Amino acid sequence: MSPEELQAARDTVIPDVIAGGLSVLFCGINPSLMSGATGHHFARPGNRFWPVLHLSGFTPRQLKPSEQGELLSYGLGITNVVARATARADELDAEEFREGGRLLAAKVERLRPNWLAVVGVTAYRTAFGDRRAQIGPQEHTIGTTRVWALPNPSGLNAHWTAQTMAEEYGRLRVAARSALD
Repeated sequence: MSPEELQAARDTVIPDVIAGGLSVLFCGINPSLMSGATGHHFARPGNRFWPVLHLSGFTPRQLKPSEQGELLSYGLGITNVVARATARADELDAEEFREGGRLLAAKVERLRPNWLAVVGVTAYRTAFGDRRAQIGPQEHTIGTTRVWALPNPSGLNAHWTAQTMAEEYGRLRVAARSALD
């Protein structure tokens, strides 16, 4: 994809992959320019979301971004805190995150997933005003939906390997499965 095509995707909004009653609704920070250009969540080549989702046991095989619609058959979905595509998350300001958090809460109340999994603890902290939040399950709920902060799967997040991320995502998978039993 050319740099011009990527820049043309700036501020694009891509559709959520959502349905009512999901087991887990994954929530990214905001779409990358690659996601904006392709219309697929977590489409940037260095992003580890799709490999980690498989390694953690959420999907039986590694899906490609273009196969994102298959998530619904596993009781999973994807949305974002902020809907517009940018080159970097630091192009978003705190008010945009807070407004995104309000819109996200309304979406979650309407769709009622069992879990909302925010991929990026810093985004979670800003969107929901919880500066002390850590990776893992949160005390905060949205209606009946429990919330889990996960590590950001961006290739820029060097603190987490794909394997250690998969372990944390796997903890959520086990909790989500337990809620169904």
